[in-house]
Amino acid sequence: MTDVDAVVPLTRVEPPLRAAEKDALVLRLDFLRETVVNKVAGLSTAQATTAPVPPSTLTPAGIVRHLMCVERWWFALDFAALPDVPEPWGEHDAGGFDLEPGETLASVVRTYLAECARSNEVIAAYSLDDVARGEGMDFDLRYAVVHMIEETGRHCGHLDLLREAIDGAVGE
Repeated sequence: MTDVDAVVPLTRVEPPLRAAEKDALVLRLDFLRETVVNKVAGLSTAQATTAPVPPSTLTPAGIVRHLMCVERWWFALDFAALPDVPEPWGEHDAGGFDLEPGETLASVVRTYLAECARSNEVIAAYSLDDVARGEGMDFDLRYAVVHMIEETGRHCGHLDLLREAIDGAVGE
């Protein structure tokens, strides 16, 4: 299997027009997460680690890695205060956008999807009104989910522009 073959598009499920609040929020977030993966599917690691829109240093792989970091930060660490979960970025890592040595696009996407699954487990275990358990945190789960919808949606727009600059692909 080549690196390009390693990231394949996901089947996106459009959220229903009517749903209970928690379901509506999680299904919208899942739709955006699937869109993230679809935006990078088919790229090689070399393409996905290129910053095609100077002077920006944003890369498609860097955005996926950043989204993994913020998923972990908001849900596993700040909200649920899960034990033995490492912080997602190092002391000098500005937001998790930089790949670690040996990381590929495929490995970053796998880690992102695993982190999204853990986030969904956290969300399923709590009420939207429950308050974060992390030290010094004073927000409810609803706030965290809405924030991740906004964050993921914003970065889907960045991925639109980067992907089009890399190979002309649009859509998804």
